[in-house]
Amino acid sequence: MPRTARGAHILITGAAGGMGRMYAARAIAERAASVTLWDRDSAALAQTARELGAVARGRTQVRSYVVDVGDLGAIAKAAHQVRRAAGTPDVLVNNAGIVRGNRYFWETDSGDDTRATMRVNTLAPMYIAREFLPGMIASRRPARIVNIASAAGTLANPRMAVYAASKAAVIGWSDSLRIELEQAGHDHVRVTTVTPSYVSTGMFAGARGPLLAPVLAPVVVVDRVWKGMIAGRPLVQLPWSVGLSRVLRAVLPVRVFDRVIGDGFGVYSSMERFTGRG
Repeated sequence: MPRTARGAHILITGAAGGMGRMYAARAIAERAASVTLWDRDSAALAQTARELGAVARGRTQVRSYVVDVGDLGAIAKAAHQVRRAAGTPDVLVNNAGIVRGNRYFWETDSGDDTRATMRVNTLAPMYIAREFLPGMIASRRPARIVNIASAAGTLANPRMAVYAASKAAVIGWSDSLRIELEQAGHDHVRVTTVTPSYVSTGMFAGARGPLLAPVLAPVVVVDRVWKGMIAGRPLVQLPWSVGLSRVLRAVLPVRVFDRVIGDGFGVYSSMERFTGRG
C-alpha cells in the first residue's frame, strides 16, 4: 500500500464522533477516493457527514449510513448498499465499541449488558469483515483491516469483565485472521490489531490510568494506528507498557502478578470511578 490513503476507499464504523471521526478526517486529508461512515447516532452522523463533506470539497466522496452494528442483520444490508455505491472498501476500520458500567459481573443487567457488549465489540467486527473480505481478496489491490481491541483484552480487569472478554476475543480472532490470510497467500490483505489503554474520548470518563499507562490523547492514538495500518503492522500497542504487562503476565505467577501489577500499579482499581458513556 502507498504511504498514504490517497485514492483508497475507506469504511469506518463508530464514525459520528471521537476517534472514528478523526480517522475519517485523516483519510480526507490524505485524499482518499471515498470515506464511508457508519454509526447508530443518526443526528451526529448527519452532522459529521456534512462537516467532513465541506472539508473534502468533492476531492473525497463522503457517504454515511445509519447502522447499529449490534444488529447483525443490519450489517449485511448496509454492506450491500456500500458495495453498490462504492464497491469493496480498500480499508476497513472496525472502530465501533461500547463499555457498560463499573459494576461487578453479577451485578450487571441480567445478561442484557453482556449481549450488547459482545454483539458490538466482538461479533460486529467479525460480521463486517466477513462481508468485505471476499471482495478484498478477489481485487488483488492492497487492502487493510484495522480491528480496535483494547489493553483490557490482554489482562484481567475488575468491573469490566465482559468488556475485557469481548476485546480478548477480538484479539484472538483478529490475529488468527491475519495468519490465515498469510497462509492462504493473500498477502495484499493485511490485518492490524490495536490494543490501547484508556483513551480520553469520554467513553472511559472517570477511569484512572494505571502506573506507566497514562490516559492517552486521541490524536496520538489515531496517528499511531493510521501509520501502523498503512505499513500493515500486525500489532499496535499503546502505550509501551501494554507490551510489558503482557510479558509479565506470561512469566510471573498469577498471585505475584495480581499483587505487583494488578494492585501495585493500579490496574485492578482503574475502573472504580468510571462514569463514561455506553
